Amino acid sequence: MNLIGMIVLLASWGISSILKSKLRAYAKIKLRAGLSGAEIAEKMLREHGIAHVAITCTHGHLTDHYNPLSSTVNLSHDVYHGVNAAAAAIAAHECGHAVQHAQGYAFLKLRSAMVPALSATSRYMPWVIIGGIFLMHTTLIPLKIGIALFTLTTFFSFVTLPVEFDASSRALAWMDDRGVVTREERQMAKNALWWAAMTYVVAALGSLAQLVHLLSMLNRRSN
Repeated sequence: MNLIGMIVLLASWGISSILKSKLRAYAKIKLRAGLSGAEIAEKMLREHGIAHVAITCTHGHLTDHYNPLSSTVNLSHDVYHGVNAAAAAIAAHECGHAVQHAQGYAFLKLRSAMVPALSATSRYMPWVIIGGIFLMHTTLIPLKIGIALFTLTTFFSFVTLPVEFDASSRALAWMDDRGVVTREERQMAKNALWWAAMTYVVAALGSLAQLVHLLSMLNRRSN
């Protein structure tokens, strides 16, 4: 692993640790409104006129996600049943994605359109890049193909950023407007969502750094 990879790995580990610590702390503080994550999700969807999206309880920790293909907001057990600031933040955020979908948010549409291509290439891309590096003294074609595929992945990671930040913004705005959280609870929810967003930021920057590294390898060999 090169220096860039080590830095990204350490940054990712640090931010993930902080996020988990924040969520554990905020999970201990019960919401004054007394609403569970599932109830908040149901309320947010209903008030946005979204009746076709189901709310499900899924296994695992931090496995919460919105699935546009199955029209489901999938909440982990702790979020689904949790009556705290962490559960409120995550549930509302995932519903923010459902609202984006319903309103045709441009970056979500672009991200969704890229998923099939990425799913098809992600399994082979690492091997193409590794093969390209080994063969670069013979031919640069495999490395160029690998870099092209990695460029698509990097672009996808940056398209994801506005999708995640916008979903959090929608979640916080709705909770404010409906009085779901107090001022103190809102600050905790905002803080949790910010650290969650930082995991996507460091992933995007890490991908960009690796892309620059690969391009520099190709440039040195080409010259």
